Amino acid sequence: MLKVRVIPCLLLKNWGIEKSIRFRNPVYVGSPINAARVFNSRNVDELLLLDIVATSEGRGPRAEIVAQIAEETSMPITVGGGIRDVETIRQLMVAGADRVVINTAAHECEQLIGEAADRFGRQCIVVSIDVKRHDEQRCEVYTHGGTRPTGMDPVTWALEAQRRGAGEILLTSIDRDGTMEGYDLPLIRAVADALEIPLIACGGAGSVADLAAAVNEGHASAVAAGAFFLFYGRRRTVLITYPTDEELLEHFAPEQVRRKGQSRLSRLY
Repeated sequence: MLKVRVIPCLLLKNWGIEKSIRFRNPVYVGSPINAARVFNSRNVDELLLLDIVATSEGRGPRAEIVAQIAEETSMPITVGGGIRDVETIRQLMVAGADRVVINTAAHECEQLIGEAADRFGRQCIVVSIDVKRHDEQRCEVYTHGGTRPTGMDPVTWALEAQRRGAGEILLTSIDRDGTMEGYDLPLIRAVADALEIPLIACGGAGSVADLAAAVNEGHASAVAAGAFFLFYGRRRTVLITYPTDEELLEHFAPEQVRRKGQSRLSRLY
């Protein structure tokens, strides 16, 4: 059994971290550089950086932030937000990113996933899928930061992204984002079971038990969370944290947990 990656997800706006609830009303949390240092000291598996205003501002993620984080940490870094071409991906890789996340542009440019996978290797290309649930039976993919419906079913779109060359899917429940009420397990399971490539579940984690449920019940290959790693208590006091091996072992099988004495995910995929 592969080790499960447990991934903090930081939403970037300019040089700050912001956190939303259901993709709305983001609030300032702190500095991504400082947060990355803390996560690095906790020996995290991977860090996910998503620029939440890049698409609306017509640009890619800020390479200078990626470069500074990469210089000061040893974690693998996955970066997304507004990526529309392979040149932007190249610049991010030069800055220190290990992988990139493509969302909106994957819908608008049919060739982008394949071109990026051909140039950098499909293991470097993560396709992000943001989903709203309309009822128990129907879910819909949204783009542009969760503001534009596509009419597409998430399973259908995930399979198409896989066909085009995606190496992994980042699946986020808009309805669960920032709520810390648990993942949408039926959504995760439906998409994960249809795919041959790995799936990262995101949106809703509020405990280590939630992380484990996304893997053991939802069949995700990895789990990502924002609020769970950034806030503490009902008042959502800012406290950057990461579960210990002992906390993970309370809910995950021993063979699923990457021990601190072992090397974390290699910077080379």
